[in-house]
Amino acid sequence: MNGMCIATYRCFDEKADFHKRALSIAVGLTVGSWTDLPEARKAEMEKHLGKVLSVEVHEPAGGERYADIRIAYPDINFSRDIPALLVTIFGKLSMDGKIKLIDIDVSEQFQSAFPGPKFGLPGVRELLGVYDRPLLMSIFKSVIGHDISNLREQFYKQALGGVDLIKDDEILFENPLTPLEKRVETCMEAARQASEETGQKLLYAVNITGPTSRLAQQARKAIAAGANAILLNVLSYGYDVLHELSTDPSITVPIAVHPAMGGAYYQSPHYGIGASVLFGKLMRLAGADLVLFPSPYGSVIMPKEENLAVKDVLLSELGGMRTSFPVPSAGIHPGLVPLILRDFGQDVVVNAGGGIHGHPMGTAAGGKAFRQAIDAVLAGQTLEEAAQQAGNEPLKAAIDAWGIRHS
Repeated sequence: MNGMCIATYRCFDEKADFHKRALSIAVGLTVGSWTDLPEARKAEMEKHLGKVLSVEVHEPAGGERYADIRIAYPDINFSRDIPALLVTIFGKLSMDGKIKLIDIDVSEQFQSAFPGPKFGLPGVRELLGVYDRPLLMSIFKSVIGHDISNLREQFYKQALGGVDLIKDDEILFENPLTPLEKRVETCMEAARQASEETGQKLLYAVNITGPTSRLAQQARKAIAAGANAILLNVLSYGYDVLHELSTDPSITVPIAVHPAMGGAYYQSPHYGIGASVLFGKLMRLAGADLVLFPSPYGSVIMPKEENLAVKDVLLSELGGMRTSFPVPSAGIHPGLVPLILRDFGQDVVVNAGGGIHGHPMGTAAGGKAFRQAIDAVLAGQTLEEAAQQAGNEPLKAAIDAWGIRHS
């Protein structure tokens, strides 16, 4: 709808008149009151009034009664930034009973303030020179209390395994043992050394942390030290921080975003913000190039329907905006690769921590096992078949350790 942003809510109540509830939301979050206004004042305020577009009531047998309510909010009511949008459509409403924000459709006018991902999926592929397969990411583990030499060793072993991206752990903050610039310089040198053996390019997403007012400065310091990607805990800092970083012309590397704090928003069926909005539309709108979110298979599980909805939002047409790489994460091992590629296709980043570092043959073999699993699936082989081939001992060891999940 032109000049309007549309919010869809799921509202639960056993007795409420949902049509009246919808009208009270549309009026209450815009002009405040309507029926008591003089007619002349109504004519003036009409352009600010929220509009109820639809109310679909559901009364499932044995389940809770609920309604999906769609309301349009005039762009004229709020500035073109994500905080203003969220406060308008869900600020105080988020505290008013069992109601969840499950979708947002922004207007062309609103979206025009957001260029979206600077690199996106196609740009990340171009940086790496990899176009014909899923990407593989690994994660630093056991970072707290370790010094630069230990971090370098971890990084080097991961890089030798043939991964395309390595990211800091989200809990690795600025500290005396592994300060930002020294960490970047050391790890990028390890990346160059590994590249001489693997022949691969590699992106290192360094965690940008500290007071919000200094994040852009931290990002620039990291880039000056050689960082070729950054990581941000968006839900702690806010979408507007991501937008500021992604549109800053001096920040010339892809931005990966971590889902930390996400469970506080999306997991309840009755409250919060739906996963496809939280990790999908708003992350892409704010400029995330790679979006991490819980997978439907591993140790931190998101329901598959929600998971694939996030993927669809990140990869769908959105006003010419670049797509963002989906990165389903947590508890991923090589035996899950067939499911990941079945559900996500080739435009996915396979992301592993323990599934690489915990490999029986070591960290480098952990990365190789994933690459062998990806190659097998793309070649139409089963993992069982591929594991028997000469040279695929890392894959065989991974299967022996974690098995293969078929559904």
